[in-house]
Amino acid sequence: MLNAMIIDPKDNVAVAIEPIKKGDTVTYLCQGQEKSLTAQQDITIYHKLATCDIAKGDPIVKYGEHIGIAACDIKTGEHVHVHNVTSHREDLEAEA
Repeated sequence: MLNAMIIDPKDNVAVAIEPIKKGDTVTYLCQGQEKSLTAQQDITIYHKLATCDIAKGDPIVKYGEHIGIAACDIKTGEHVHVHNVTSHREDLEAEA
């Protein structure tokens, strides 16, 4: 049964669509294929978890867009939230 989702295949986080407990199997679809991983922490509904290891300084990608930068190494199945993500503002002046 699916308990998480991603929107874009570039995403490196999935969104929990129900509460997930540490040790639970997290299942989501990516490009029509069912994928699964083990939750390393409790994940609140609608919060994010890493679908792969994310190194400190790498972008967090949700809905195909960069939404922040990893403030520390984040392991597959870990909660991704304000405690381990820093904000990132694109250089909007460069495009003007």
